[in-house]
Amino acid sequence: MAQPTDIDPAQHRRGFALTLFGVLVLTPDTLLIRLIDIDPWTMNFWRGAMMAASLLVVYAGVRRSAFFSDIRGLGIAGLSVAVIYALNAISFVFAVENTRVANVLIILAATPLIAALLSVIVLRERVAGATWAAIAMGMAGVVIVVGDGLRAGTSLGDVFALVTACALAVTFIIIRRNRHVNMVPAAALGALLSAIIVAPLADPMAVPSGNWGLLLLLGFVVMPVSFGLITLGPRTLPAPEVALLMLLETVLGPLWVWLVIGEAPSDTTFIGGVIVISAVVLQSAWRLRRRRAAA
Repeated sequence: MAQPTDIDPAQHRRGFALTLFGVLVLTPDTLLIRLIDIDPWTMNFWRGAMMAASLLVVYAGVRRSAFFSDIRGLGIAGLSVAVIYALNAISFVFAVENTRVANVLIILAATPLIAALLSVIVLRERVAGATWAAIAMGMAGVVIVVGDGLRAGTSLGDVFALVTACALAVTFIIIRRNRHVNMVPAAALGALLSAIIVAPLADPMAVPSGNWGLLLLLGFVVMPVSFGLITLGPRTLPAPEVALLMLLETVLGPLWVWLVIGEAPSDTTFIGGVIVISAVVLQSAWRLRRRRAAA
């Protein structure tokens, strides 16, 4: 995703710091989902409702009189991001509940490559040979991971993870074409919409008493802080750097799950993960080199 080459160094450092901190805050997300003993519908309800409430309250406090004008300014693009985010949030929880955390995060790591592929199909953009090679390499890694899920009986979760990655890729394309729109309210509205969609199937009061602390941590800290920063940071950070920072979740997320509950990725998943991560790293390094050469 092309970024302007005249970004001020101070803005670049700010974007890097915001994105890095947002990704680090997000890494325990999958572990918390595993530790909280509730069904996926109820998890989606509380995860969406808490994130929406906290994001909207904080954003309203910061923007004050401009709050409602920002929401009106979302337009079709912002509303589309909100709807796609709701789909993404719901499918992500079902992915974590139905396959290994490593599988989910490895498939999500391929999101920038899926976005590049969709830009060819949807935006009719020309893609360089190096990017095509990275796409082919990354998709091969995803096929390996999903194939391992088929053998292990976790293919349903892998499919949900793939849906999540595709939804995120579409979101990236929409944001790319509408950089002037602040999408933080869209993320909040998407979280609220996800809670509304699953509400008829959720049982909000079925949360065990010992799980409320973890749920509050997930809904009021991890989700709003991470997604708020990850929405703001990349506005002044080149897409290749964003992709590389997001790989921290792919590495650290499964690590926390392995350390706390002993869930380790299979050898085949590990191989697929190395291929996907290598593809993203190589593509990002190539794009950063091109960007610096053009600056």
